[in-house]
Amino acid sequence: MVSDRDANSLGEYLRARRDAVTPDQVGLPVQATRRAPGLRREEVAMLAGISSDYYLRLERGRDRNPSPQVLQALARALRLDEVESEYLLGFTSPRPRRLRRRRTEPVPSRLHHLLAAVGVPAFVESRYFDVLASNPLAMALSPRLRPGENRLRSLLLDPEEREFHSDWEAAVADSVAWFRQAIGTDVEDARAVELVGELSLASARFRSLWARHDVRRLEGGTAVVEHPLVGPLRLHRDKLPVGEHLLVLYYPSERDEDAEKLRLLAALSAPGEVDTG
Repeated sequence: MVSDRDANSLGEYLRARRDAVTPDQVGLPVQATRRAPGLRREEVAMLAGISSDYYLRLERGRDRNPSPQVLQALARALRLDEVESEYLLGFTSPRPRRLRRRRTEPVPSRLHHLLAAVGVPAFVESRYFDVLASNPLAMALSPRLRPGENRLRSLLLDPEEREFHSDWEAAVADSVAWFRQAIGTDVEDARAVELVGELSLASARFRSLWARHDVRRLEGGTAVVEHPLVGPLRLHRDKLPVGEHLLVLYYPSERDEDAEKLRLLAALSAPGEVDTG
């Protein structure tokens, strides 16, 4: 992540977004001589109201201090949504001069008490998707939710995750985009550098998705999984910010088959009630 190539993160992001927008999406004629489906540099410059030469300097990293007004114009030209626009504007934020050390992230005791009190699978994660604490029902839902695991690493590198998620491809694409939005434009964060480097070496799928520069806001949704003991489960998922951490909760709708399966899973995972032999 931190290299000559990464020093031009703004240029990489602009190129990736330019490649994702087709001429017809912005009202430009489609010519048969195009070699790629995305916009040309001069077209982006025209749509943003800046010179082609200046836009070229931005993409090539020759100008690294564009004004917020220029970035807002580029966001409009590239049809960026609110989350993508915020990410683009983050490139104007001050950057630390030196690589920051990886920090330990203690979980407040009140969160441990909360995990023990809730009757649904719940865990605490960092913005890097490191699992910091979890309750027994979360680990019964998936052993990859135990403390010390990284959910992005598990999703990409653990073969059991392909069987666990009903739509593994969508889960991976969403998670990589959430991760990029979570760490923002800070390429000098030690934990982010470590994780991106590891996954880039180990996973071609991660390299492909990371190069797209997709960003999405971390939020709740629905998880559909295939549990080896209780079968298919459809659970609501909410992510609640608590200080620097996220509290993640999985819960079913009331009085449905999934709620009954979750009660069965809780009984199977209770101490003394699991058949080990």
